[in-house]
Amino acid sequence: MEALLSDYPVIIDIPVAWGEMDAFQHLNNVVYFRYFESARIAYFDAIDAMKVMETTGVGPILAETRCRYRIPLTFPDTVSVGARVSALAPEGFIMQYAVASHQHGKLAAEGDGRIVTINYAGGGKVSLPDVIRERIEALEGDRLGAN
Repeated sequence: MEALLSDYPVIIDIPVAWGEMDAFQHLNNVVYFRYFESARIAYFDAIDAMKVMETTGVGPILAETRCRYRIPLTFPDTVSVGARVSALAPEGFIMQYAVASHQHGKLAAEGDGRIVTINYAGGGKVSLPDVIRERIEALEGDRLGAN
């Protein structure tokens, strides 16, 4: 898993649950988006984004997302899910995800999402806070912009 996700600064492990499979006997497509969400929240924890939101009222929200399925997953398995930021913008950033199967030893899915920052108290998009931008740049290091 380490080699497959070496470019992802935040990685979490998630066991595949029996109840996540669908009538076609593989992981339901919706579950991948839950995995992305879990990795996204772990990334937000790594940069302490929720603390910034608590103190400023400005925080991230998912504007759009997509997934490319590579191989089907089934129970039992464990996946490692990586999250990284590939581009910064004035009002947010692009986050990329990768789901690696321990059973198969390869990527099962890849995806991305556009995250924007909003003022939760006043509503509407706002500029990405400098402190969040700096924390992303510190976490990503030289990888940012090179993906």
